[in-house]
Amino acid sequence: MTSFASGRRRYLMCRPTYYSVSYEINPWMDPSVPVDNALAVAQWERLRDVHRDLGHTVEEIDPVPGLPDMVYAANGATVIDGIVYESWFRYPERAAEGPAYLRWFSDHGYVTAKARYVNEGEGDVLLAGSRVLAGHGFRTDVDAHAEMEVLWGREVVSLELVDPRFYHLDTALTVLRGGDGVGPGGVASDDEVDVAYLPAAFSPRSQEVLRTLYPDALLVSEEDAAVLGLNSVADGEHVVINPAATGYEGGLKERGYEVIGVDTSELLRGGGGAKCCTLVVRGEPRSA
Repeated sequence: MTSFASGRRRYLMCRPTYYSVSYEINPWMDPSVPVDNALAVAQWERLRDVHRDLGHTVEEIDPVPGLPDMVYAANGATVIDGIVYESWFRYPERAAEGPAYLRWFSDHGYVTAKARYVNEGEGDVLLAGSRVLAGHGFRTDVDAHAEMEVLWGREVVSLELVDPRFYHLDTALTVLRGGDGVGPGGVASDDEVDVAYLPAAFSPRSQEVLRTLYPDALLVSEEDAAVLGLNSVADGEHVVINPAATGYEGGLKERGYEVIGVDTSELLRGGGGAKCCTLVVRGEPRSA
C-alpha cells in the first residue's frame, strides 16, 4: 500500500446502500420521517469524490444488510500507528458493526486489538499531534481510555461531553492540523496542532483542559455546531464541512484553510456528517 507524505491520507468509507433511520439512539434520529436513500448515496459519493480530488486514497468496506448506520465509518474502529482498536458499541442495534470493520482490517493485514470496554471508534477518539483526545459521557466508557493508552503508547486526554446533541467527540471538536500525526516539518509537534471546538459541549473541567492545551483554538458558535459543522474532515490544509456552518467557514478561512462545503443533510438525519462517514487509516499494515 501507498505511504503518504504530509497532507495525503488514507480513508475508509462505507456506501450507504442500506442506510435508513429505523430506530432512535440519538437526538437527530426520527424514524417517522422516511429517508431518501438515493439522495444519501449521492451525497456520500460527492464526499468520497472530494476526498479523492484532494489527493487522498479512499478504500471502501462492503455494507452489510441490516446495519443502516454502517455508513458512519468513523465509528467502526480507531487506527493509530497501524494498530486497529476495535469498536464496541453502546447500543445493540449497532453491535455487529465493530466485528465487520475489525474483520476488514484483519483481512487487509493490519494488527487488530479487541476492546474490553465500550467505545465507538474514531467518533470519540481523535489524534492531535502526539496526543490522543478521547471523549466520554455518552457513547464511550472512560475505562477504555486507559486501554488506548497502553495499546498505542500515547498520552490520552479524557474529555467529558455533556450535551446529548454532541454525543461523540467528533461532533464537538475538529482537529484541523496534526490529526494524522504529521505536520509541516514531518512528525507533528504538539505546538503545531490546531483545533476548533464548541466549549459548551464539554464539562467545565474539560473546557479548562482544552483552554490549557489549545489557547489559540478556534471557538465555534452553537449555531454552527448544531448543524454538525464540527463534524468536518481536515487534512491540515483543507477542511470539508457542512456548508450551513457559515460562521465556522469564515473562521477557517481567516486562519488560511481552504474550505470545501459538502451537503450531507440526508446523512445528518442519522446523526452524522462528513467526519462520521470518514475513518482515517493511520499507519501501514504489518504486511507492508
